[in-house]
Order: sequence, then structure tokens, then C-alpha cells
Amino acid sequence: MELSVLNIEGKETGRTITLSDMIFGVEPNDHAIYLDVKQYLANKRQGTHKSKERAEVAGSTRKIKKQKGTGTARAGSLKSPVFRGGGTIFGPRPRSYDFKLNKKVKQLARKSALSYKAKENGIVVLEDFNLEAPKTREMVKIKSNLQIADKKSLFVLPAENNNIYLSSRNLQDVSVVIASELSTYQILNAKAIVLLEGSVKKLEEAFKL
Repeated sequence: MELSVLNIEGKETGRTITLSDMIFGVEPNDHAIYLDVKQYLANKRQGTHKSKERAEVAGSTRKIKKQKGTGTARAGSLKSPVFRGGGTIFGPRPRSYDFKLNKKVKQLARKSALSYKAKENGIVVLEDFNLEAPKTREMVKIKSNLQIADKKSLFVLPAENNNIYLSSRNLQDVSVVIASELSTYQILNAKAIVLLEGSVKKLEEAFKL
């Protein structure tokens, strides 16, 4: 797949770049995408939920009524789950939601997501640039020049760039990520993927092409 390289003014530079079919032209595997996104969201869960069980509820441990002769069920403590204010039966406990996913499955998921975006013409290649200082209006201007002002965008950088990151931080519809940390969820969550020219090579290295 061949795309024109644009500059930050949104104009063609006269150069083109070939996106490898091994990354951007594979047969998408929906199940691999599902598993990778599921793991991404699971890893973001804190898992700190907790409810008090019978032994943890504050209250007296005295026997509240005699064992026999009341005509009702026997009861030994107000902390029993059957009473109002008692402990919770089988309540949530702190736990980790992490689960293992093979590296090849994760790679296939990212390739599948990128291939979907390529088929939808949702990928733009932008020449490498830098901002002299963090300015949000510069990122707004770049988005407008690329004609993606109304689209949720993901800028993929070859390496960390603090000025670009800080310039986009206040924009709800713009995310910035370096190529080596690109995830399937981020790809699918954006309507437009803006690949900086240098990040294409980084992606090829990440997939060992």
C-alpha cells in the first residue's frame, strides 16, 4: 500500500511511502482483536473492590435469642448475612484481572486493526516534525490542515516528544503514542491514525520485518 507523505500544512511533499502488506494488508482476525482489547481493558481495572463479610462486620457477638422455643429459625449473631446490616455473602474481594496472552496473538491483533484502518482509508502519513514549544493551537491547526479536525485522532511517533505530547494533552479527541507502545485498543478507538514518517520503520522493526 502506497501513501503520499504530507507536511504539517496538509500538502503533499512529493514523496511516497510504502506500507508493508505484512502489517497493513493482512486478513483481519476478529477473535485476536477481541482477546487483545479484552486484556487491555482488564489490565486497566484496579481490582480493589471489597465488601465486608460476616467476620469483618462491626457488632456484638452475643446470641440474640434463645436456641429453642421462639417458633423461628435459630440465630446466633446479628452479623449473620440474613440480617439487615450483616455481612455480605460471597461479596467481591480484591483481585487482579490480568490474564496471559501470547505475543503472536497480540501482534496479529495489532496487524488486524491496522489493516482495518488501511481498508477504511483511515491512515495518514505525516513527515516528521517537532514543535518549538508546547502549544495546543498548533495541534489544532495541524489537525485542521490534515482535514481530520472532526475525527478522533491518534498520532503515532517514532520516539518520545514532550512538546507534541503536551500540545495535545488538552485535546479530548487527540491521543499521542510512540510506535513501540501502540496497542490494538488505541488503534480501534481512533477514527484517524496519523503515522509520522519515522514511525513506519519503527512499526516494521516491532513486527520484525
